[in-house]
Amino acid sequence: MLQGRAVAAALAGLLALAAIVLPVWASGPVETSIFSEQGVDVDVTSTDANSAKNQALMDVQVKAFFQLVARLGSQELADQLKEKMKPEDIAPFLRSLSIEKETSGPGRYIGTFTVRFLPAKMQKFLAGYNVNVSAQQSDPVLVIPVYRAPDGPKLWEDNPWRQAWLDLKAEQDVVPIIIPLGDADDTAALTTQDALNGDPVKLEAIRKRYDAPSILVAQAEPADGGGLHVFIEGDTKLGHVNINKVYTPEDGNPASVETLAAQAFQKVVLKAYQAEAAKAAEAQAARDSTPQALAVTVPFNSPREWNAIRSRILNAPNVSAVDLTTLNVDGAVIKLVYTHSLEELQGNLQRVGLNLAQGGAGWTIQPM
Repeated sequence: MLQGRAVAAALAGLLALAAIVLPVWASGPVETSIFSEQGVDVDVTSTDANSAKNQALMDVQVKAFFQLVARLGSQELADQLKEKMKPEDIAPFLRSLSIEKETSGPGRYIGTFTVRFLPAKMQKFLAGYNVNVSAQQSDPVLVIPVYRAPDGPKLWEDNPWRQAWLDLKAEQDVVPIIIPLGDADDTAALTTQDALNGDPVKLEAIRKRYDAPSILVAQAEPADGGGLHVFIEGDTKLGHVNINKVYTPEDGNPASVETLAAQAFQKVVLKAYQAEAAKAAEAQAARDSTPQALAVTVPFNSPREWNAIRSRILNAPNVSAVDLTTLNVDGAVIKLVYTHSLEELQGNLQRVGLNLAQGGAGWTIQPM
């Protein structure tokens, strides 16, 4: 009985979220958040269409949750959790969902959803299974795959090269790779010849539609021995890309050569992002270790209170010195030497019971 009520409560909460479904097109037609799953399909039959849809809303969050765990952790972890987690255990992790498309009939509901989960909650949950996930992502790269087939170049239809990129499902990766949907808006905006010619106006229009700062046309054509000759050149936020290489099938690898080539590009941009992130971390560490000085007024009522406040300041993390500038019976002016940011200094002082605030007379430290 209690379990039934819990399921009903979880479903009620989910239905409340579904009633305020967010649009998929909030920042472009493709979701790029690490903690989202796009294109999650459900097909449910029940006593009537409304009951089928209600069940689908529950099923889709469960399906998306385990897809997310498999992507961020491992398939083994997802399988392990399937054995012990119930729908009501998963509902609290849900942030929102959007209906991408849906159809219904007597006793049946078919839908495709984008499902978003709460980042901080998912990070904490996965950390409990030794899976540490950063919420940081690179700017996305929009890739336009053109296949130079023997019977003519292809962009939107019968394009195995494009399918290999779609199969990457890299929209939510650390470096999101977006492949255009190929819907009516896309096909009207960009033709195969436009892409091959590098038409700047047409490419800019589709780049804006997907809200991607970088766009690359990835060309490929069959090569001898079942290989694939790939040409990709252009500028991205991660640097200049220049790939002119023949990829060949790998012995014992069941993946197609198109998939191998797309995966190779994915590794290239990930490596570039990791190198940029490492540089940024080094630069931030250098800034954090550089001492900074701030002139601060410290009011007090007695020498004893002054000594207590000074002791607290020195006990605050990242404070390296308190140099006395002037000392009066009712206060002092000090040069406070610290590392890291001013915001961190304020937070660290609060931890020892002191408030650092800026007023008309400058910065002041007082007990909280």
